[in-house]
Amino acid sequence: MEPHFRFRLYLLTALVLVGFGTLLTRLYEFQIERRDDFLQIVPGNRTVTIREPGIRGEITDRNGVTLARNLRNYEASFNLDEVRQAYLSQHIEDPTIHRLTKENGLPRKRSEKDIVAIVKEGPIKILDSPNLRLARNFKAGNLRTHFLTHGGLIPFSYRSDLSYDEFAKFAEHNLELPGVHLNIRPQRQYPYGALASHVLGYLKQWEKGDVPESSTHKFDHYIGDDKGVAGVENSMDQILRGPEGQKTIVKDEKGRTIRMTDYTKPGVGSKVRLTIDAGAQYLLENTLRFAGRAAGVVMDVHTGEVLAMGSVPDYDPNDFIPSISQAAWDLYRANQQLAPFTNRAISEFTPGSTMKIPTAIAGAAAGLATRQYTCDGYVTYGNKQVGCWIWNQHHGKHGVANLSQAIQQSCNPYFNKLANTIGWKAMVDGCEMVGIGKRTGIELPKEDSGILPGSRAWRSANPSLVMTPSLTAFLSIGQGDSMATPLQLCAVAACVANGGKYYKPRIVKQAIAEDGKIIVQDTPKLEIDLVAAGIKASDIELIRKGMWMSTNEPSGTSGKARLPNIQVSSKSGTAQTTDNGKKSNNSWIMSFAPYDAPKYAICVMVQNGGSGGGVCGPLVNLIYRGLFARDGGARLPIKPLTKVFGNTDRIEKTIDIPADVIAAVEAGDIEGAPKAIPMALSTKHPDNEESGETGDEAGETAPAVLPSPSAVTTPTPTITPEVDAEGSVIPRALPVPSP
Repeated sequence: MEPHFRFRLYLLTALVLVGFGTLLTRLYEFQIERRDDFLQIVPGNRTVTIREPGIRGEITDRNGVTLARNLRNYEASFNLDEVRQAYLSQHIEDPTIHRLTKENGLPRKRSEKDIVAIVKEGPIKILDSPNLRLARNFKAGNLRTHFLTHGGLIPFSYRSDLSYDEFAKFAEHNLELPGVHLNIRPQRQYPYGALASHVLGYLKQWEKGDVPESSTHKFDHYIGDDKGVAGVENSMDQILRGPEGQKTIVKDEKGRTIRMTDYTKPGVGSKVRLTIDAGAQYLLENTLRFAGRAAGVVMDVHTGEVLAMGSVPDYDPNDFIPSISQAAWDLYRANQQLAPFTNRAISEFTPGSTMKIPTAIAGAAAGLATRQYTCDGYVTYGNKQVGCWIWNQHHGKHGVANLSQAIQQSCNPYFNKLANTIGWKAMVDGCEMVGIGKRTGIELPKEDSGILPGSRAWRSANPSLVMTPSLTAFLSIGQGDSMATPLQLCAVAACVANGGKYYKPRIVKQAIAEDGKIIVQDTPKLEIDLVAAGIKASDIELIRKGMWMSTNEPSGTSGKARLPNIQVSSKSGTAQTTDNGKKSNNSWIMSFAPYDAPKYAICVMVQNGGSGGGVCGPLVNLIYRGLFARDGGARLPIKPLTKVFGNTDRIEKTIDIPADVIAAVEAGDIEGAPKAIPMALSTKHPDNEESGETGDEAGETAPAVLPSPSAVTTPTPTITPEVDAEGSVIPRALPVPSP
């Protein structure tokens, strides 16, 4: 073959190969990369698959009173890809916008599709017509970012405030609005406002990052589930969510809906029934509002069920549905120091003398419940003196005392000596038997474990420290590093009340799926029986008797919890802390009643209070009056509560509950706010109160818990987008000048 002919053949072959490669490249571009674009241009029908969120299950109290329910919410959203395709069916190309961005730190000019202009020219122009007037202002920046990030998979929520009439008008003109989707979605509502807000929690709208990868291929249009971010809404989130729904819609070449070919309705999530009694909850929360910052727990002593749990300050979960305005959120954030989102009932605080009850249990477990010790006013550790409250006030001393008398008189030296006699290991073992230093496991998020000096957790956190006799002494009276939650101490009171059975605290009584399947069983869980574990029943009775004497004998420290007809048993505590840099106290009472046939255990804690007996005693008294009045046939009302932001005011010595308020509570007529129940403070010092308890070994006070760790981890809620200038399509109404 001639060389020139061979060259021509090679050249021809090369040209064919290049041409074939170019053809393959173009075929790949047209058939693979730009397939969706060309399918939109081809006349004919197409299907759109839409994912709908499940319906969230209701939350009720133990008696079926609905605390969280769903209302119908009418919403209009945009599928921005469909809106764009409808625009291109009438225009040659997309409008563009030039934006200045940064790439690798350098300014760059780039052009992109102006989806805002497309939306304004498309659906909003129609919606703003004189016969509809359904257009509203929106945030153009959010819409543009949404389109660039998610296209048509995730709908852009345009209006979620439609009335039924507006929704009907939207539906009537749906054929004129390609890319506009109408949804009837359940919207959460808390009918009693702030009532039980820390127990219930609140919701946050689903976020774009919540879309699973598998759904991007399954659905053309994705609507996610709201999620719980606090309280039971969070801890029970997975069973409260209902199964997703799916619908398939046929659209014509112009993006108009023709018909729905397939529809699977969203399912309903499980119904959660709480152990809470709404009437008792209303009573507790109204009572706590006598204080600026406080927490309280009411428990059934025979089951571990929490009948009421309250925390002040609080919040209204309805503020977050479907989203919260920036102004409202800023108001909450401005109040951050008071920590309105912190559930103080499960947050740790210095327990003070309430820790003497776990110490007594540890002593009984070591066989020393019948031991007597002498109070000389103080106990010396090195060159430091740990004084009894009676010594700190007027250099008094209690003398020889047994366990019941030591509880009655809240004698520091007795419990210091008891703890040092049994040793720190026995102290830790005894306290852990009744849940000190570990989470109870109640069905609520962000429960603190407390701090038990000498425990494995404490030793891991403090590898350079050892449990000296002085640290053991401070543990015995709830000072130093010691921390406990109101729930933990209420559970201890319940255990002592029933003779030594420690039940796991629970706030979810039962959960039932829509098909009737029981998801959470209504079964109390006995964690430990102290008698079966080796503690004598007679020793537990000594502790019970000491709490009775503390309430009912003249030299007791918690006499303000006493009732005229019901025998209450209680132990007060006044823990020294700091509050906003100033010396302060956490005031406590843990209690149970009636003494002979216990039914309720109550623990109340007040921050920045005076003595535990003087501040918390009247509150506990009022709660018991309401509960026993209800047991006697009176009605405890259940009404909506407005949120209360609380305050940092100090309650010096005691809270005086007005006689008319006591009468109202006993008649079942307590009202819902401090304005209705005025707070009266007294500076009179109560008799026989341990307000002079010492701080730690060096004479310093224990650290304050303000705010609790859970306060600083509050999730950012869904903020309602504010209208920007570009999204202002409807002029603001101007005020009409007065003549």
